[in-house]
Order: sequence, then structure tokens, then C-alpha cells
Amino acid sequence: MTALLALFSASSAVAADAPAQREHLAGVIRQLELADRLAAQAAHVTPDGPTRYHFDFQRLDTDLKAVRVGIADYLTPQRAQPRDPLRLNGDYAREGSEPPTGARNP
Repeated sequence: MTALLALFSASSAVAADAPAQREHLAGVIRQLELADRLAAQAAHVTPDGPTRYHFDFQRLDTDLKAVRVGIADYLTPQRAQPRDPLRLNGDYAREGSEPPTGARNP
């Protein structure tokens, strides 16, 4: 975990250089994937004898995925979703011979 914090600190130090920052963040994703694989392997190892505390590998997996998704979303932002169009009245005919106030005369 200390290594991950160091990587995040290094990534923020190069915030001004976007291509370098993207490269560093892509490296962080690769290291998170490696950490995920190592944790999956460690989860299948049975402890030697009874233990008082157990490491919650499921929670670690959830957190690693959340960080990985957050970085991936930053690296490839989604397009802005189109807004719902405003509903137009569409009925421009008026009854009567008087033009409305502020209307231009042709």
C-alpha cells in the first residue's frame, strides 16, 4: 500500500505534464492489476493454524476495482450525455388581427 501511495504522489507531481501523467496513471493501473492477482493468490492460501484475525480479501478486491475504475474513467472520460431537448410550443398562429406587442411590422 505504501508503494501505491508513493505512485499517487509521483503522479500528482507531474500534473502539469498531461501525457506523462497519463503514462504514470496507466502504470498505476497495471500495478493495481498485479496487486489484484497477488491478492487473489493469497486468498487461496490456508493459514497455518488458527488465527484471531483474517484479512478481508473481498474488501481489498472491491477497493482495488474502485480505484482502477476511477483512474480509467479519468483517463478516458465519457462524452457528455445529451440533455433532454426543451419542449417547443409549435403553435405560432394567433387569432385576431392585432399583432402582439413588440412584434415587427413586415
